[in-house]
Formats: sequence, structure tokens, C-alpha cells
Amino acid sequence: MNALSSFGQPVRAAVVGASGGIGGALVAQLAADPGVETVYAFSRKPAATAEKVVPGQMDTDDEASVAAAAEDLATAAPLGLVIVASGLLHDGEALQPEKSFRHLEAAALTRSFQVNSIGPALVAKHFLPLLYRERKAVFAALSARVGSIGDNRLGGWYGYRAAKAALNMTIRCLAIEVARNRKQTVCVGLHPGTVDSRLSQPFQRGVAQEKLFSPATAAGHLLTVVDGLTPEDSGKVFAWDCREIPP
Repeated sequence: MNALSSFGQPVRAAVVGASGGIGGALVAQLAADPGVETVYAFSRKPAATAEKVVPGQMDTDDEASVAAAAEDLATAAPLGLVIVASGLLHDGEALQPEKSFRHLEAAALTRSFQVNSIGPALVAKHFLPLLYRERKAVFAALSARVGSIGDNRLGGWYGYRAAKAALNMTIRCLAIEVARNRKQTVCVGLHPGTVDSRLSQPFQRGVAQEKLFSPATAAGHLLTVVDGLTPEDSGKVFAWDCREIPP
């Protein structure tokens, strides 16, 4: 099955955050796709290689690391797809979603923005120039429905919501700029739904079983969204079911 049939030719893809649940599933499904030529799987600690998968080291907290990873690919053929699959919602006692403004802490806010917003922005800075110019290419980053200002009905989760909202704005800015000289490039945010991964495990209570996706199911949904994207979709955020999420 060719999940990326709309790209027209064999695709070279890069997944950042390949050691995570969704990232690893994306790498596996891309590698199994006959329409994908090579998958570059970037993570802080590169995993063992597999057929069509080239592991690479990248720490999105460190711009020099991001730049070095991009430089390694600069002399190769262009990329058709870049997906940033990293994200951070909690990290033990050091970082938990805030239930009230009384729980706001500068260090936790900074960490959330670093991983959820700044990191993807730096990947875009160094990897957008590696994408195809004259055919369909996609830069995507995992966002979240809770990053939508218009969809916020519950409040709370200040740092995560704000960082994802910042990511969504970054994607919009990228789309506007890139469209000036790369008419076929699409920049989007992707909401995978609630996925049975480390990120969501403490918050799965009350989630209906049919709405709790395995990483493999989530990856399949996201690649379906990617395959259906057109230049008119650039700058937007889409959920796993292909529906646009309001800003």
C-alpha cells in the first residue's frame, strides 16, 4: 500500500523524534511504504537501523545539533516530507499540566515552549531548504487540539496550550513565507488525537476506548492526512480525521 500516493514519485522522508511512540510508528509505516525511498529517523539516541531507515542524532534543544543533521543531508536528493513528532506534556515533578494560574512556574513554561514550539521552529529553519521546490513537499509538526484558542472551553494546561498555540502561529508564518517561492510546499500542524503513549498515559482516564489510539493507528491516520494535503491547506492545523482545527 502506498500511503503517500499524492507525492507522485518515491519520497525521501525525515522524522524528528523517531524514538517516541508516534515517531517510531511513523518511521515503521513510512519504511514499509513502497512509495518511500528513504526514511531519516532522528532522535537524541539513534536507534538501530532497518531497511530503508537511516538513523541520525538530533537534539532539538540544541540548534547546532539540528543544523548538523540538516547539513548531513544537504548534498543528498531533496526531501518530500519532514515530520516533527516530538512533544512534552509532563516530566515527573519537574513539569505537570497546570490546573490553575497559581501553579505557573517560569522553568516549566520555558521547558514546554522549548520542546513544543522552539524545537520544531528550529527544525523548520534548517530543514525547509532541503524540501523539493517544484513538486509537492510537506513540513508537518505534531500540534494538539488544546493549542486552539477558539476551541478552548476548559482552560488550564497553560504551558502546553500556549506552547502549541505558539507552534500553530509559527506554522502559519512559515506557510506565508514559503509560499512566495515554493508554491507546492505545505506547512501544517497535525493533531493525532489521544494516543496510548508516555505523553498521554497519566491523562487517559475517561477517554473512550475507541478514541484511544495505538501509535500505529495514529501514524496511519496522520499519513492519510498528509497524503490528502494541497497547497491551499498550508498554514492550517488538521486533526487525525482530516478535519481542520480552528486557530
